[in-house]
Amino acid sequence: MTDQASTEPTVLLVDDNAQNLKVLYETLKDRGYRLLIANDGEKALTLARRHQPEVILLDIMMPDLDGYQVCERLKENPVTADSAVVFLSALDDVDAKLRGFSLGGADYISKPFQAQEVIARVRTHARVIRLERALQERNRELESDQTRILNAISEGIYGLDAEGNIAFANPAAGLISGCSVDELIGKNFFELHLLQPRPCSGNLLHPSTEGGETDPEGLPVQATCSQGIAEHQRGVTMHRADRSTFPAEYRATPKKEGDRLTGAVVVFRDISSELENEQALEDARNLVQEQRDQLAHASRMATMGEMAAGFAHEVNQPLTAITNYARVLLRMLKADEPDTELLARTLEKIEAQSHRASEVVRRIRGFVRKPAVGKEVLSVSALLEETRQFAEVDARHNDGGVEIHVADDIPEVVADPVQVQQVALNLIRNALESTRSAGSRASVEVHARMSGEGTVRIEVRDHGEGLPEDAEQKLFLPFFTTKNEGMGIGLTLCRSLIQAQGGEIGFERPEGDGAIFFFTLPVAAANPS
Repeated sequence: MTDQASTEPTVLLVDDNAQNLKVLYETLKDRGYRLLIANDGEKALTLARRHQPEVILLDIMMPDLDGYQVCERLKENPVTADSAVVFLSALDDVDAKLRGFSLGGADYISKPFQAQEVIARVRTHARVIRLERALQERNRELESDQTRILNAISEGIYGLDAEGNIAFANPAAGLISGCSVDELIGKNFFELHLLQPRPCSGNLLHPSTEGGETDPEGLPVQATCSQGIAEHQRGVTMHRADRSTFPAEYRATPKKEGDRLTGAVVVFRDISSELENEQALEDARNLVQEQRDQLAHASRMATMGEMAAGFAHEVNQPLTAITNYARVLLRMLKADEPDTELLARTLEKIEAQSHRASEVVRRIRGFVRKPAVGKEVLSVSALLEETRQFAEVDARHNDGGVEIHVADDIPEVVADPVQVQQVALNLIRNALESTRSAGSRASVEVHARMSGEGTVRIEVRDHGEGLPEDAEQKLFLPFFTTKNEGMGIGLTLCRSLIQAQGGEIGFERPEGDGAIFFFTLPVAAANPS
């Protein structure tokens, strides 16, 4: 399905070589195109059917389906036939080009790519295809009104009298009903489509009288025909002439002559495919969310692995203290007259140290657990303070500190606490590492304040060497990293998690040293009084 809301030409890049795809993507990005990528023929066909790109840059030499086969199938499908196929190949012989043109190819670009050639050819073909599509649309609009209404509209249209008898039907109504327009005229709409059917002469269906007469009162469209009340319903079950059923959406508008009600006009359509697509879309959304949660969980586990030594030290300190106090306690109990007051104080110290160790373990378990479904109303100051406690290990490792500053007017926000904490911890850890790498002992500063109406902005400022000039283009791209051992998914994942909360993430270059990374969260709605 084409994204009709998009005003940018769509270009599909197809190549089984990841480096070639990267070169093409870098060449065409930021030039006003919507870019799609496929690394094999089947994916290319799927994307082409779904998005109907204006231009397809298609590699010839691919496994399974080569470029020629993909082009042939594209041109066989009316949905994708008008896309301009530009072949990409290191082959530069005349036979290869002629074969491509004979299959419907529009152009040919030889490898290695010349950036200006790619840009010029894509621009030309995108403009041509857009003009052709605009011309086709204009031609359709210039058809006569009657032809467009009766033959081009996919919805079924009925004109009913006051009793619900069909006085007019368009061809789409016949297709949906499973019989001709001539057969529909004169039949009763309620008997044909809404009452329990049974076979009868003429291959049309009438209300079943098994178990008594069926009263049409209260059926869809009935109020429009008898009382002049407009109706709109979705998901109504309607019958076809062959006794099969289908889910339908309809609109019924009263038909009047002066003040006299003469019937209704009914526009209806079969929404079977639409419901299937909606379910498929919902399934896809659920899958994306599940995969995002799994990636976030894996990232948290990786973070905990990096911090494991520090947390082991955090837990080991209270455990060592508990062991020492226990030994003292045993020696005291062996005395002839134990000091009960000293025993009580020692037990209190053991209890305090056990709570300290338990709190560290609780924070670790809370951070690595999979995110709960749904969002919560959160206190920003409490969330950031708990995140700071997690970051203490990294702060000591990097000879730095973390300062939290929350404005007095900060309201509660609505978000997933685990995911937001993961983002904040990631930004703080990055800031600590950046500050240390610049040789600074300054503390990382975390500020929370209102940002416009209905959002809270959380900033993390480091005192490192700042960001490169091309950070805007690269920083949030997958697998881009400035760390020697980084995977390049941290900031990309942070952006995905914050967008899932309904917020935004970005960065700024402050005056002086360092950088500021920020994200926003929606404010919790005030409780109605």
